[in-house]
Amino acid sequence: MSSQTLIFIILAGITALLLALFQYIYKSNKRKLNIVLACFRFITLFAVLLLLINPKFEQTTIYNEKPKLVVAIDNSESIKHLSQEQNVDDLVSSIKNDQALNDFFDVNYYSFGGNLNTNDSLSFAESQTNISKVFSDLNQIYKDQKTPIVLISDGNQTYGNDYQYNTKITKQPVFSVILGDTITYSDLKIQQLNVNKYAYLKNKFPVEVIVVYNGNNAVTSQLVISSGNSVVFRETLNFSNTTKAHTVNITLPASRVGVTAYNARILPLDNEKNIINNAKPFAVEVIDQKTSVAIVSDMVHPDLGAIKKSIESNEQRSVEIVSPNEYLTQYEDFQLAILYQPSPNFRSVFETLTLSGINALIITGTETHWPFLNGIQNDFEIDYTQQNEYYLPELNTNYSTFIVDDLNFGSFSPLQGDFGSLSFNQPVASLLYKRINNTILDEPLLVTFEDNNRRTAALFGEGIWKWRAQSYLNEQSFQQFDNFIGKLVQYLASNKKRNRLNVNYESFYSGNGDVKIDAQFFNKNYEFDDQARLSMTLKDVESLEETILPFVLKQFNYELDLSGFKAGTYDFTVSANGGEVVRFGQLKILDYNIEQQFLNADVDKLQFVGAQSNGSSYFINYTDALIPDLLSDSRFVIVQKSSKNVVPLIDIKFLLALIALSLALEWFVRKYNGLI
Repeated sequence: MSSQTLIFIILAGITALLLALFQYIYKSNKRKLNIVLACFRFITLFAVLLLLINPKFEQTTIYNEKPKLVVAIDNSESIKHLSQEQNVDDLVSSIKNDQALNDFFDVNYYSFGGNLNTNDSLSFAESQTNISKVFSDLNQIYKDQKTPIVLISDGNQTYGNDYQYNTKITKQPVFSVILGDTITYSDLKIQQLNVNKYAYLKNKFPVEVIVVYNGNNAVTSQLVISSGNSVVFRETLNFSNTTKAHTVNITLPASRVGVTAYNARILPLDNEKNIINNAKPFAVEVIDQKTSVAIVSDMVHPDLGAIKKSIESNEQRSVEIVSPNEYLTQYEDFQLAILYQPSPNFRSVFETLTLSGINALIITGTETHWPFLNGIQNDFEIDYTQQNEYYLPELNTNYSTFIVDDLNFGSFSPLQGDFGSLSFNQPVASLLYKRINNTILDEPLLVTFEDNNRRTAALFGEGIWKWRAQSYLNEQSFQQFDNFIGKLVQYLASNKKRNRLNVNYESFYSGNGDVKIDAQFFNKNYEFDDQARLSMTLKDVESLEETILPFVLKQFNYELDLSGFKAGTYDFTVSANGGEVVRFGQLKILDYNIEQQFLNADVDKLQFVGAQSNGSSYFINYTDALIPDLLSDSRFVIVQKSSKNVVPLIDIKFLLALIALSLALEWFVRKYNGLI
């Protein structure tokens, strides 16, 4: 409380006292009664003046803050496969029931598979394990606290970065509890199988199979690859204490169009404990045509390489970077031409495209010769000013020509293009708008349009290589950006009539991955309809069992997740609004469970994590020391803290009650003595 406030309180007391004495004592005969009334009046006046001054008081609260303890539990199928469910339940129960531990720590429980989740219950049904993501997520949640992590896991990770190197990022001590059998058994398994997703009719496609042996004795087995009831490849492999692995490279014929399923299998040993990891299914889609794309340029620019890599990430497409003269000699070999920053050297290229009807993507930039480009084609023109500008991308959420995902365009670098007013001579669909700072211009940055069954797109800016790099920084993968470019190329490489219902799906899916299908539905004006009712009727080809599933609206497309379905071949029908528009197709889910490929716990990695993070590691049958170690660790202590609250007097309710009480008593005494 400040000295100024204290002076005001003293003055308030003196003022209240003088007023009370003046009213009841000065020139009054009933001395005793008036003294009582003066006291009541003094209390009332002083309390009211105090409320007007409203002094503030500091209120200090002392409390103890317990250190946090994280218990992260592996909820993947591999725990059930290794028969460790009961051990996990027993350990978690012992942690929950230990009074000393819970009195000392604030214990938080999480489960994980592909993602980190708050632990409601354990099902051991997660089909993927990403321990690396567990550490990175916990690092975000507890980045400013010293929080020990009890990691209960078999240590087997199916995807993500190698978690043993992520412990440096967490900066938290990890106490690993190792689940699973540590005894080494003789085991043969297919460690990895590499194959292209697509092959071309009457060609041969390569398959690489890596077979690994875990054991000491010399053994012999056979690698067999079959398709249906037919064996297409067989080879005898010898293993020993010195020969632990074989890499087998073969080529198989692509003899018919469509999806063909195969099964690679290493025949098990007589005493082999885990034979699930001896087989690995795969599938190849045989197509009879490959989309060839020409990038036509008479300059060198990093955009060319970025576009080429994005397009060729899809095995169905090939790309060549050619000069205008080279394109003229082989234009019939390409289904799409990408014209990069056209100059007068492109005159014959434009004439050839017009005569042949080949679709084109035109990319302009600082080196584009706009007087030539304005004159050679009639689709668009720019009021050329010979000045450059940087344009940020803004996604048009109403774009309806094909399904577009938001790649977080707001994080992308601007493209450099020519400053000037764009005009179009025909209807266009703007996929991206131009944005300068926070102002969205009514001009497209990326546009598509159709004229006489010929499709064209135009990107008005250079520097798209930076977008691909930023997409990798955002997602740790080029896949999202490459899919975006792939959809644009797919649209341009085809002249098929637009459909009101578009279904985006793969011909086959791996059993251990996500099985998601996207769809878009448009009204008769080809505007995206977010009020439609989309459903899929899924029919198992073998059992003829049918399942009807609804699509869920996700921003600007509809999505259906089939990840929980068993392996098999399914015919499907996608219906919009009860049959207004219908699409048919077939997909295959491969029978492969990666979580059942493990025979032992990954002891080395879990022990490394414990040692590297200044924690410890324990085998599941020897966890008696875990809780005492946590309680005795001097790094984890209960911290006594204080919080100081500044409370204004007006918030203290009893003062208002005191005013009411003193006024009531004063009135009652005066009434009782006939003074009112």
